[in-house]
Amino acid sequence: MNPEFSAVDIDYAAVAPMLIVVAGALIGVVVEAFAPRRARHGIQVGLTVLTLIAAFVALVVWSRDNLTVTLGGSVVIDGVSVFLMGALLLMAALSVLIMAERFGGVGSDAFTPMGASTPGSSQEDVATRAGYATSEVFPLTLFAVLGMMVFLTANDLITMFVGLEVLSLPLYVLTGLARRRRLLSQEAALKYFLLGAFSSAFFLFGAALLYGFAGSSDLRVISAAISTTSSDFDGLLVPGVVLVLIGLLFKVGAVPFHSWTPDVYQGAPTPITGFMAACTKLAAFGVILRVTYVGVSASRWDWSDGLWAVAAITMVVGAVLSVTQTDVKRLLAYSSIAHAGFILVGVLAFSQAAIGGVMFYLVAYGFATVAAFGIVAMVRQGGSEASHLSQWAGLGRRHPVVAGAFSFLLLAFAGIPLTSGFTAKFAAFSPAVQAGTGGIILVVIAVLASAVTAFVYVRLIVLMYFTEASTEEGDEVVALTPSIPSTIGITVGVLVTAVLGIVPGFLLDIASSASEFLL
Repeated sequence: MNPEFSAVDIDYAAVAPMLIVVAGALIGVVVEAFAPRRARHGIQVGLTVLTLIAAFVALVVWSRDNLTVTLGGSVVIDGVSVFLMGALLLMAALSVLIMAERFGGVGSDAFTPMGASTPGSSQEDVATRAGYATSEVFPLTLFAVLGMMVFLTANDLITMFVGLEVLSLPLYVLTGLARRRRLLSQEAALKYFLLGAFSSAFFLFGAALLYGFAGSSDLRVISAAISTTSSDFDGLLVPGVVLVLIGLLFKVGAVPFHSWTPDVYQGAPTPITGFMAACTKLAAFGVILRVTYVGVSASRWDWSDGLWAVAAITMVVGAVLSVTQTDVKRLLAYSSIAHAGFILVGVLAFSQAAIGGVMFYLVAYGFATVAAFGIVAMVRQGGSEASHLSQWAGLGRRHPVVAGAFSFLLLAFAGIPLTSGFTAKFAAFSPAVQAGTGGIILVVIAVLASAVTAFVYVRLIVLMYFTEASTEEGDEVVALTPSIPSTIGITVGVLVTAVLGIVPGFLLDIASSASEFLL
C-alpha cells in the first residue's frame, strides 16, 4: 500500500470530548429543525449543558490518561491542552446557563424586579410574543466551543487555522443576535466579521511563510528547522512568526489589534459577550503559548521584543482608555484589553512556571468575567439594559446582593488580595520578574496599569453605594430576578473567584503539574 494513502491512527479516547461536543452540536441543529417552537428552548438548554458536562467527564476520565499526538500528528493532547479544555468546558457551561435567560437579545425582557410578583402571563409566553425565542444560540455555541477545542489542541498550523475559523464564524452570528438594540448589534457583528477576516488572512499568510521556511506546517518540524538552521529560506521565518502572532493577538484584543473589542462587547447580547470574553481569550492564549513555546521558541530573540512592546502598549491603552468610558460594557471591554496585556507579561517569561501562571490567570479571569456580564445583563431600566454608568447610581441601596457581587468581581479584576485576581497576577508576574530586566519593567508597567484600572472599578463601586439615583419614580433602575440556571451560573462564578483568592493552592498545583507540552 502506498504510505501516502495509509490509514490515519486516531486515539478516540484522547479526542472523545471533541466528538461529544460535535455530536451535541449536530443534534442541536436537528432539534432546531424539527422540535416544536415552544419546546426548543428547554430542549436546547438541557442538551447543551449535558453535552458540555459529558465532554468534561470524558476529558477527566479518558483524555487525561491518553496524552498523545493523534489524527496524523495534527492534534496533540497534553497537559496544557487538557487543563485548558477542562476550564473551557466549565466556563462554557456557566455561560450557557446565563444564556438560558430570555433577556438581552438571547431571550426576552420578561423578568420582574427582585421582590416583585410575576405578571399574569408566564415569562415564556411574553418571550414568545416578543419574538425572543432565539434557541439557535445553543448549537452555535457548541460549534464555537468545538472550534476552540480544535484550536487549543492543534499541532500544526493548518489544523490551527481550521479551529480558528470554526470558532470565529459562530461568534460572528451570535454577536448580531441582540433584539433590543438590533442595529448596534448588527453593526458590531459586521465589524467583528470584517476585522476577523483580516486577522485570519494575516494568520494564513504567516502560516504559508512558515511552511515555506520549514517545508511543513507541523510545529515540531518548524521548531526542528529553526534549531538546526538547515532551511534555505531563513528570511521567511520572522515575517511568518509576526503574521501568525498578529492573527492570534487579534483574538485576545491586544493593542493595536483591539479596535473591534469595545464595539463588539457593547453590541453583542450581554451573555454572549461574557462567553466571548472568557472562552475566546482562553483559547487564543492557549494557542499563543503553544506557538511561542513549542513552534518558534528557538527564534524568540528575533521577535520577542516586538511582543514585549505589544504587551506594554496593551496594558497602558487598556488602563487609560477605561477611565474615559461611560458605558459599563465598554469599560469591561477596555478592562479585558488591559488583562490581555497582563497575561502577555506571563507569556514573555518563557518558563514552565510562566505556563502554569498564565493558565491559572485564564481560569480566574474567565470565571469572574462570565459572572460579571451575567450581572450586567440583569440591571435594567425601562425594559432595556442599564449600560450607562450613571444608571448604576444607587444600585447598592436598592439591590445590595447584586451590587455586592458585582463589586466583589470588580475588586477581583483590580487584583485586590483575597480575590482570584490577586493570586492570578502574582502567579503570572512572578516568573516575569525572575526572567530578567525586561520582565521586571513589564511588571512595573502592569502594576501601574492595575492601579489605574483599580481607580475605575472603585469609582463604579462608589457610584453604586454612595451616589443618589437621579431616575424619576416609575422609571428606576432595577435588578431583574434571574431564573435558577442563571443564578447558578453567576453564583458559581462568584464562588470560584472567592475560593481561588482564599485557597488557590489546589488549582495552582494542578496548573503547575499540567504545564508541560508534549513534544
